[in-house]
Amino acid sequence: MKTNTNYADIPDNYAALDSSKIVLIPVPYDGTSTWGKGADKGPKAFLEASENMELYDIETDSEVYKYGIYLADPVTVNATPEAMVDAVHQETKRFIKKNKFVTVFGGEHSISIGTIRAFNEMFPSLTVLHIDAHADLRKSYEGSSCNHACAVYEASQNTNLIQVGIRSMDVKEKSIMNLDKTYFAHDMAINDSWMDSSIDQMTDNVFITFDLDAFDPSILPSTGTPEPGGLLWYETLDFLKQVFAEKNVVGFDIVELCPNEIDKSSDFLAAKLYYKMLSYKFHNEGSTINYEDTYEDSNRLGNYIKFKDED
Repeated sequence: MKTNTNYADIPDNYAALDSSKIVLIPVPYDGTSTWGKGADKGPKAFLEASENMELYDIETDSEVYKYGIYLADPVTVNATPEAMVDAVHQETKRFIKKNKFVTVFGGEHSISIGTIRAFNEMFPSLTVLHIDAHADLRKSYEGSSCNHACAVYEASQNTNLIQVGIRSMDVKEKSIMNLDKTYFAHDMAINDSWMDSSIDQMTDNVFITFDLDAFDPSILPSTGTPEPGGLLWYETLDFLKQVFAEKNVVGFDIVELCPNEIDKSSDFLAAKLYYKMLSYKFHNEGSTINYEDTYEDSNRLGNYIKFKDED
């Protein structure tokens, strides 16, 4: 049962599945986190904050909700981490096949194993842009390959993985990491060439997985594993705006909001980030987007969906 009837309390005519170009899947899951608990409450807090957010985006001079945003039923599986990943994978893929721009809000980062798997099965030559404080490259952790510490291991093996904002990792992860495509926070702080460099390394189709602990805890403290030295608001938006402008972002997820009952600022930042990302996506698409079209030029997929051939 849905916590909220419509995303951001938008009118019903902008919230129906058939007419919406965007789908939002909440995943209130916190089964493998190892320190601060509460990511399962993140989607509810995010949705409540979204209801109190202005829906006109000044920067893009747009109201992206008018493209239609369908709030799907939450994915809830009270079983193993593997079962949760499979459920997220299947639900994400189901909506991609409906020619929707699919977004997911977690929940802990293990859910991204399922979202990435779905997008990689559906889109050719996929880049996964991983924005995070942590490397999340363990092959398995605490007996499971579907742990939050393993969130992008599978992506490192099967996609073009680019990691941004990393400032915490186990030494064993270094043997898995592609150092040429990893942008560490301490280097980013003194050299702003990381934006152009990372975008140059991306293929046309990009999926973004955004762990909120990528932000500095001074602006977003409500996350399970905060790390000092993170991204700030406007540099993050500058980067995302460039990615959406230059690449075909096919979907994204946002994870690891652990709401605080006293301080709601992190909830609102997460709500604003989600809406900003949609605003950038559809501002670049223009008003004539048609998700049922395909673009045949193999050198540039542009702003149209072109699925992988399936049996």
